[in-house]
Amino acid sequence: MKNARIRVLVAKPGLDGHDRGAKVIARALRDAGMEVIYTGLRQTPEQIVETAIQEDVNVIGLSILSGAHMYLFPKIMELLTEKDAADILVIAGGIIPNEDIIELKKIGIKEIFTPGTDTNKIVEFIKENIKIA
Repeated sequence: MKNARIRVLVAKPGLDGHDRGAKVIARALRDAGMEVIYTGLRQTPEQIVETAIQEDVNVIGLSILSGAHMYLFPKIMELLTEKDAADILVIAGGIIPNEDIIELKKIGIKEIFTPGTDTNKIVEFIKENIKIA
């Protein structure tokens, strides 16, 4: 595919109503040449996985501030496996304690970006881990 771009789904799982950070990340990824799909607020794990599959994304970026990450993120990872979509790179960001980061990486989330992370670091991480022909 000529001029193929990395496709990223930026998602806000759960009841978290704050999306400013997700929008900042979405814009930074877009400005870096990626195609970004933003789900909006209050998405279920099922909606996120279904959208990721329908949109044929390379990356799912999860943003959470509500504290429900240890319930929602594993559910998303389970659904990706069930739907034969475990090849999608999953990253996350938000308010996530260090001890939870360790556990989330064990279930397959490739990287967790906490508040204050330079958006260039996120862009570079995605570009290093997704190669588009």
